[in-house]
Amino acid sequence: MFWGVVLFCVLSLRGALTQDVGALISKDIFERMLLHRNDANCDGKGFYTYDAFITAARSFGAFGTTGNTNTRKKEIAAFLAQTSLETTGGWQTAPDGPFSWGYCFKQERGSPPDYCVANQQWPCAPGKKYFGRGPIQISYNYNYGPAGKAIGVDLLRNPDAVANDPVVSFKTALWFWMTAQRPKPSAHYVITGKWRPTGADLSAGRVSGYGLITNIINGGIECGKGSNQNMENRIGFYKRYCQILGVNPGVNLDCAKQTPFGQ
Repeated sequence: MFWGVVLFCVLSLRGALTQDVGALISKDIFERMLLHRNDANCDGKGFYTYDAFITAARSFGAFGTTGNTNTRKKEIAAFLAQTSLETTGGWQTAPDGPFSWGYCFKQERGSPPDYCVANQQWPCAPGKKYFGRGPIQISYNYNYGPAGKAIGVDLLRNPDAVANDPVVSFKTALWFWMTAQRPKPSAHYVITGKWRPTGADLSAGRVSGYGLITNIINGGIECGKGSNQNMENRIGFYKRYCQILGVNPGVNLDCAKQTPFGQ
């Protein structure tokens, strides 16, 4: 009986380790994917570490652990691709190509506005600004508030934590990825194949695939407008990361003919 319990525990632990995100993306692969993030010209140099990514990912148990191995790889690739576009420091003739420069920046450049809007549930703190920070460039008080509540950090009072603490930074991006915001499904739900389009979605050209995630993240600007550079660059990052992880990127990669959600 004793040895049976021991064997069960060992097998359970082995299964848990196999499902861990780190089992699919090693530090070496992470470094290869985000090849130039620590370039001298990147203000995120030294910020986005592999350990911070893995620690944050483990706080969202379903991320990178849902479905078969190919589905799990596609989710990791899709997450890193979408966030790479948001933080890219690349250009068309950049060394090693434009899709080797994700995670170069950790906050919105220039002189962004405060992104504060009236909201009773998530009121702005005096003097605080809620411009884009972190991998997903989380913006506005109505996103900082619920993201902070979900991860246990008061981001309304301390939005700079997203640009100062790499684990918090990754957690905000993963919160956005995992959380549905009606009428939009979560990116996680889409990439793991659980989302099913309604008749209204089909009429709007919204079909399951990587392109729908672009619609979720920035559809109002990039989707339903034919080909455009940002949309194509999101696809470029995704294809490169899928190749590194050894997985087929699938179909419906663009949102060129998709009506944005809410329109």
